[in-house]
Amino acid sequence: MSDVRKLVNQVLDGERLTPEEGLFLYENAALPDLMPAAARVRERFSQPETVTYLVDRNVNYTNVCITDCKFCEFYRPPGHDEAYVLDREQMSRKLTELRDAGGTRVLLQGGHHPDLPISWYEELLTWMRDEFPTIERDAFSPPEIEHISHVEGIPVRDVLKRLKDAGLDGVPGGGGEILDDEIRTQVSPKKTKTAAWLDVMDGAHELDLYTSASMVFGFGEKPKHRVNSFTALRQQQDRSLERYGRGFMAFISWPLQYESRYGRVFSGLKGWKLGGSADDYLFHTAFARLFLDNIPHFQVSWPTMGLAVAKDALRAGCDDMGGTMMEENVVSQAGSVHSCVTEQQVRSTVEAAGFTPRKRNSRYHALEPTGDTP
Repeated sequence: MSDVRKLVNQVLDGERLTPEEGLFLYENAALPDLMPAAARVRERFSQPETVTYLVDRNVNYTNVCITDCKFCEFYRPPGHDEAYVLDREQMSRKLTELRDAGGTRVLLQGGHHPDLPISWYEELLTWMRDEFPTIERDAFSPPEIEHISHVEGIPVRDVLKRLKDAGLDGVPGGGGEILDDEIRTQVSPKKTKTAAWLDVMDGAHELDLYTSASMVFGFGEKPKHRVNSFTALRQQQDRSLERYGRGFMAFISWPLQYESRYGRVFSGLKGWKLGGSADDYLFHTAFARLFLDNIPHFQVSWPTMGLAVAKDALRAGCDDMGGTMMEENVVSQAGSVHSCVTEQQVRSTVEAAGFTPRKRNSRYHALEPTGDTP
C-alpha cells in the first residue's frame, strides 16, 4: 500500500493528519486519490443526499480603500473619481430587491475607508435591522473589523461588541487569502496579518456571531504555505470549539482571479504559478475536507469556477452551494465571468449532481419555501 493510500485511510478511520502528513499528501496525491475520500468524510457532517444553499446578495458599501492589495481591481483610493459610499436610498433599493426575491441574507463588505467612524457602521446596521428585519446581516470581514479598530483606537473585541449590539449577525471570512505571513507580506503588505485575522474570528466566536473561513490560493505560494494556512484555521477552530463550543460554520476556497494588475505585475516572476485550473481547485477542495476535520460545512465556489465545476465539487467534499449572490463586484472585476445565478440554476445544479437542494439560512437551519423555519 502506498504512503498516500495509508494517509487517506488514516483520515477515513477518523485519525487527524499532522501538518507534515498533510504536506506529504498535498505534494504527492492525485485528484482521484482524494475526491472519493472527501465525499465520504463530508457525510460525517451533513446529510448525504442533501446540498444546501441560501438566497443572498453581496453589497459592497464602499470601494474606497487604503490597503492597496496588489491583486484587487475593485478598490479606489480616497478622492478617486470612481470612489463611492452607498447612501440609504441605494441600500434600500438593493435590500428591497433581495427581500422581494425571497432572500434571507446580505453579505456586506467594502474597502478600508479612512474616514468612516464606527458610528457610521452602527447606524447602518441598526437601520438595516429596523427596515429589513427578515434579512440577516453578514458584514465586515476581519480586515475591515481591524481597520475600524484602528480608526477608532479601540480594541477589536469592543468593535465586535458594538457592531453586534447594533445588529451584526455574522462576520464573513473574507481577507483570509493565505494565512501565512510570508505570502501576505508579499501580496498585501498593509493588510491584516494571520494572528490578527484569527483574533477577530476568535472574538466573533466568543460573541456567537456566525462565521466562515475562506482561502484564496494561487499567489505563487508553495504547498507548504497552503498547509500552513490550513493548519492555522484548524488550530483556531480547535481553540474556539474548546473555549466557546462553536467556531467556523463553513469553509470556502477558490483560485486567485488574476486577470488584473496583479497578473501583470507578477506574471514575469520565474516559478510563480498564478491562479489554478478546475482540477487544481477540486484537488484543493478535497484536500481541505480531509485536513480540516473540525469545520462542518464546505461551500463550492461557483462565482469563480462556474456551475459545471461546482457540480463536480459536490463530489469532492462540498455540501453547500453558498449564496445565489444577486450582485457581485469584486471577483468579477478581477476577471471572473461567473457573477450571479438564479435560485433555480442553483437547484438545477444540485439536482444534476444527484442531490436534493435545500434552502437554508446563515446558521444552516433549513427553510421552507415560505422562508419560515420548519
